[in-house]
Amino acid sequence: MVDLHFMAAPFVFGKLAVEKNFTNRKQELERLLFNFSSLTSTILISPRRWGKSSLVAKAAVQAQQKNKKLKFCFIDLFNIRTEEQFYQLLAQQVLKASASKLEEITENAKNFFGQIIPKISFSPDNVSEISLGLDWKEVKKNPDDILNLPEKIAKAKGVNFVICIDEFQNIAELPNQLAVQKKLRANWQKHQNVTYCLYGSKRHMLMDVFTSSSMPFYKFGDIIFLEKIAETDWIRFIKKKFKETGKTIASSEAKAIAQLVECHPYYVQQLAQQTWFRTNVNCSAEIVQDAHESLILQLSLLFQTITDELTSTQVNYLKAMIRNEKHLSSKHTIEKYNLGTSANVLRIRKALLKKEIIDKQGKSYIILDPLYKAWLKTINLR
Repeated sequence: MVDLHFMAAPFVFGKLAVEKNFTNRKQELERLLFNFSSLTSTILISPRRWGKSSLVAKAAVQAQQKNKKLKFCFIDLFNIRTEEQFYQLLAQQVLKASASKLEEITENAKNFFGQIIPKISFSPDNVSEISLGLDWKEVKKNPDDILNLPEKIAKAKGVNFVICIDEFQNIAELPNQLAVQKKLRANWQKHQNVTYCLYGSKRHMLMDVFTSSSMPFYKFGDIIFLEKIAETDWIRFIKKKFKETGKTIASSEAKAIAQLVECHPYYVQQLAQQTWFRTNVNCSAEIVQDAHESLILQLSLLFQTITDELTSTQVNYLKAMIRNEKHLSSKHTIEKYNLGTSANVLRIRKALLKKEIIDKQGKSYIILDPLYKAWLKTINLR
């Protein structure tokens, strides 16, 4: 008999979904595994909260199970604002990934840094917590020593490194960012024992970095555009999770959960969790609807803040989108929604793309956040 009072919610959002919480992505997973094993660099592009980090983490676990020579180094550039910070973080994380013992990490730091002499310190109770001190003047003279560090260690140790860098688009916001990108590309493309998996949360910036022929990282590796998980896969996943915890949900209600949030991976898990909490034994359509409305209300303050930061014409543009206006640059739409001129419509669109509020899908544009779109409907269509 399942004790529902002390059971943890079976749906995961806001953190990596691994093992039994991971949903489908079979084709993308196989492609990543092939790229890791063949040392083919990969660029993973999708909107925010579509499961990029979970996919990379899952692929890393499976790749290491198949090939013990593969070593994974995970780097997050979220808080990186200078070239110095980038080099320091890169060197620090590569060293951590190079060995599990304090003595070996220290030895690697001594043997593979070339002309740069690092200062390394450890947390007394956790060897994985290391801090690296670098002389920035020396690093500026010899950045190649750090950029080639994983290749040197991999070659000497007879292993292969997979360097996974999240929030990679922050490279494009560093001072002298083009010069930095050129240095990275010039060194990394020569590596024979290291491959790179680069991804992030700002799709439009990643597109600029990797798909523009004028940029240093153009054609750097295999570009994977992450698609949404199919509705049928979500239905199967939701029903399975309910069943495992002694509750039931019909296909129609599981389908409603996926459809209400447009199969957005983060929100499907969140809405499914809220629905699960409200269900004693059997889920109903009313429970799903109540959970959806509650979630929108829960996020309303955030959505209001986002909207308050938009101009009146940007809000009007979104209003036209949620009313399914097909020709946003037409004279009729411009006059109806007070958008100014056709040139101003282009500026509005560009600004909303940069803010990651809308995205281009085929030949049309969509509002990226399905719950934000639902909230906009409640305030703008009255």
